[in-house]
Amino acid sequence: MRPTLTLLAVLTASALAAGPVAAQESVLNLYSARHYQTDEALYTNFTRATGIRINRLDGKEDELVERIRNEGAASPADVLITVDASRLEVADRMGLFQPLHSQVLEARVPAALRTAHWAAFSTRARVIVYNKAALKAEQVPSYESLADPRLKGQVCMRSGGHPYNLSLGGAMIAHAGEAATEAWARGLVANFARPPRGGDTDQLKSVAAGECGVTISNTYYLARLMRSSAPADQATMRSLAVVWPNQATWGTHVNVSGAGILEHAPHKAAALRFLEYLASDEAQGYFANGNNEWPVVRTAVVRNPALESLGSFRADTLAIGELAKNAATAQKVYDRAGWK
Repeated sequence: MRPTLTLLAVLTASALAAGPVAAQESVLNLYSARHYQTDEALYTNFTRATGIRINRLDGKEDELVERIRNEGAASPADVLITVDASRLEVADRMGLFQPLHSQVLEARVPAALRTAHWAAFSTRARVIVYNKAALKAEQVPSYESLADPRLKGQVCMRSGGHPYNLSLGGAMIAHAGEAATEAWARGLVANFARPPRGGDTDQLKSVAAGECGVTISNTYYLARLMRSSAPADQATMRSLAVVWPNQATWGTHVNVSGAGILEHAPHKAAALRFLEYLASDEAQGYFANGNNEWPVVRTAVVRNPALESLGSFRADTLAIGELAKNAATAQKVYDRAGWK
């Protein structure tokens, strides 16, 4: 894991050039597990608007969390930004975040999409995607329906240990209980067409190729394929159709990208300003139009034909903090069910 910029060198140069007060105000040290090239413009726009330069360290979620914990009070990190509520919850349980106090965030980010220590800034739904030649929408109306024995040999999934699936399991535990979720997971495993492997895009391509009939995917993977000019991606999408799961019950599961200010942040004012910028209409529109995620702020404008073509849906209203707290239990459930 290599930093985009060497934090110590940058901070030292800033302090020597501008003095301690100016350095304090003009620098933000960001640890990021969002691996999207489109975020570059987001960070550039923040610097242009505020004059605060971002020093970014990119890495995998677990590595960054462990690094922050090991650095302790000496950590140069101001903000951790990552995807998935369960990952944010892990960091929160370790005590890595400080309390988040912001009238701006309280006004703009819905209460269900923030906790006392971190906030969500974009959402993505976890939908059912099926091969139009193999199945019909009425056969797969809900997450629970994928455990129906009539779908034996039809289901492709990524690892049960992946945070996207753990968060889904966390939501199911909140709504149906641990026992029912384990029964569902056992039925799902019994229907696997092959052992779990690859990411969401791999599952979509497997369904399109007829290797299996149905899968679950985050919406932004679908939107990427829909916006792609590659003939293979266009062919994949022609074979697929989407179901918004659980519209008759608790709604479609929604996950997030989010961030929090770290406990020992040396640039707290800049960190808070960055989080408030992420909730601005400009940044919120960029999440949608640049990376195919839905904004959390209702006034943000979405100009993304791929997202718009998916239509409207009823989302699960479970508070994101409650969802995240069940992720560890979901892992135990999946382990018992044999979802590796």
